[in-house]
Amino acid sequence: MTRALVLQAGIGAVSGVIGLGLLLRPRDAGRLLGVPEGEPATYGLRIAGMMLAALGLFLTGFATVFALATGGAA
Repeated sequence: MTRALVLQAGIGAVSGVIGLGLLLRPRDAGRLLGVPEGEPATYGLRIAGMMLAALGLFLTGFATVFALATGGAA
């Protein structure tokens, strides 16, 4: 796996973990980020969390598939 793929997979993993944190614990994440409590803020944090989780799946998935397809010698 080249450095670019490792970097891509690392960014994907970090964004996925942060996204899941926002998605599953929006009130705690909102308190940590200083976002005022309320239903609109909770929905916004959940939407942002899902977008980050999807980015993590996208980046990590493509890096993994590319590494498997090329035998890791790219």
